[in-house]
Amino acid sequence: MHALDIKLLRDFKRLWIQAIAIALVLACGVAILLTSVGMYKALSETRTAYYERNRFADVFAHTIRAPLSLLAEIYRIDGVMSVEARISGDAILDIPGRTKTAVGKILSFPETSDPVLNVPLLVTGRFSDPLSTHEVVVNAPFATANGFEPGDQFSANLRGHKRELTIVGTALSPEFVYTIGPGAMMPDNAAFGIIWMPERAAAAAFDMTGAFNDISLAIASGMTTAPVIDALDRLLEPYGGFGAYDRATHQSDAFLDAEISQLKGMAAILPPIFFAISGFLVSMVMSRIITLERSEIGLLKAIGYSNTEICLHYLMLAALIAVVGVLAGWIAGTVLARVTAAQYAQFFDFPFVIFRVSYWVYAASGLAGLLTTSLGAAQAALKAARLAPAIAMQPAAPPRFKRSIIDDAMTRMRLAQSTVMILRSLLRWPLRSFLTSLGLSLAVASVIAATFINDALSEIVDLAFYQTNRQDAMLLFAEDVPEAALEDVRNLPGVLQAESHQFHAAVLHSGH
Repeated sequence: MHALDIKLLRDFKRLWIQAIAIALVLACGVAILLTSVGMYKALSETRTAYYERNRFADVFAHTIRAPLSLLAEIYRIDGVMSVEARISGDAILDIPGRTKTAVGKILSFPETSDPVLNVPLLVTGRFSDPLSTHEVVVNAPFATANGFEPGDQFSANLRGHKRELTIVGTALSPEFVYTIGPGAMMPDNAAFGIIWMPERAAAAAFDMTGAFNDISLAIASGMTTAPVIDALDRLLEPYGGFGAYDRATHQSDAFLDAEISQLKGMAAILPPIFFAISGFLVSMVMSRIITLERSEIGLLKAIGYSNTEICLHYLMLAALIAVVGVLAGWIAGTVLARVTAAQYAQFFDFPFVIFRVSYWVYAASGLAGLLTTSLGAAQAALKAARLAPAIAMQPAAPPRFKRSIIDDAMTRMRLAQSTVMILRSLLRWPLRSFLTSLGLSLAVASVIAATFINDALSEIVDLAFYQTNRQDAMLLFAEDVPEAALEDVRNLPGVLQAESHQFHAAVLHSGH
């Protein structure tokens, strides 16, 4: 082993605390890069595969009531490949053992064949008998949250009529990867569920025999959705259409797409920050080492070591730190990515997860770590290589400063000598002073931003729920009721005050 190699290992052993600290910062950047890129690719590939296998639609629309005869005209829209007409409606659920309100979204299941689009994936049990009036299939997260199994029963209020429903199976659907109930801000699987009911039973419950109020379309590959949406809106407008939309504004897919975009942003923003910090730390440590080892550098050059060998020696020390950080980051990133992938699969109700981190991600993160530390140490290493042996073995000359106007001003102000020394240090190294102040200001800003959200949320909650919306509960009716019903509500046990409201949906148009 060469003498420089022995010195390299001894230097790393002597500086192991500083080296490990820098390596951990670098490992954080590598781990975040692997986790964010791995999760981004896992979510994207899982979504693509799930949508393709279960034929997730491209365009969606809701209407009040449209005849089935309209489907022939919808099929003739340019670019439309498949059409799935359904009956949908909301129902208040009476779940045994649950005191809080639960809501279910009823969706009709075709009577003669499997769905063409948005195909539910059966998890347990079986699908309902097409001729049954009480058998239903519910989404698996709703069943799990309420402890349901095939054979269990619950009640549903369907347009004012209470009906006992029997669960015969549980399923997942690409249409409800992220399931949010009416008026909710976050998923609550115990309070909101998807219920697939035989088409004949759903049509009778919602008075939709020979009609539909929900439709999904699949369009040809490469076809834009805008002309299809315009044509569909024109056809559904006489029947109370609420406006067609594509996947970009589909509630479930929009939340999933936002999460994928967030992972992209995290991969692009956070790792460079950690890499930059580790590069700065390496530069600071290497500059200090070379300053302390001036005489050793002079001796090495005096006995025949070249400038290149000296430069590579210090670059190798930085590379050794990078290797430790990259290896730690690879291990942590792989574990975090796998754990996070399982959590995302549960959170987004995926039936499976396609997880793999490409080798190029490992290679790119490792190369980024090596380049970061090498660039951080480059200036100090080149400085060491340029030192002449005779000069290097002498103590460094103290810096020379000229007296400035600021020094005269401090003299006239009769400041204490310690204060003058502090101000001179700040003014004579302005870049270092600026970067130090910037780092402190960012640290203070991070603390304030992290604690600000608590006070902001408290203020929002107080304004929204105590000053503006003062009610403790809201009672919603499936159909319009007379004002006389308000007196019955006031007579309910524990009610102090009741106020009636009207809610109506409206479609807004601007220009064309």
